Amino acid sequence: MTITLERPDTVYRRYTVTMADTTIKVDPAVRDRLLELARERGMTMRDLVAQLAGATPTEEELQKRYEETKSYVEEHFLGRPYTEEDEKAGEQLWADLEAGRIGEVQ
Repeated sequence: MTITLERPDTVYRRYTVTMADTTIKVDPAVRDRLLELARERGMTMRDLVAQLAGATPTEEELQKRYEETKSYVEEHFLGRPYTEEDEKAGEQLWADLEAGRIGEVQ
C-alpha cells in the first residue's frame, strides 16, 4: 500500500509568500545564547528574533518618542517650552539619586 501525502497548496503558498527564510551568521556563543533564551520562553529561535526585533526601537522611533514625551511634559507639567537647563537639571537629579545623595535608591 502506498500513501501519498498532499500539501494543501493554498496554505503552503500563503506561508512561503509571507515568510522568507534567511540565514544570519553569528558566533556560536551568540547562537547558543539565542537558543537558550528561546527555550526558556518556550518559543523557537525564529520567534525570539522576531520578538527582539519588534521590541527594539529604531533611531527614528526613539526620536518620535522623545518629541512626544517632550511635548507632553511641556503641556502638562511645565506650561512652557522644555529647555536645555531642564534637561541638565533632570540629568543631575538622576545622578544624585543613583549616588544616594537624594532619597532612597533600591
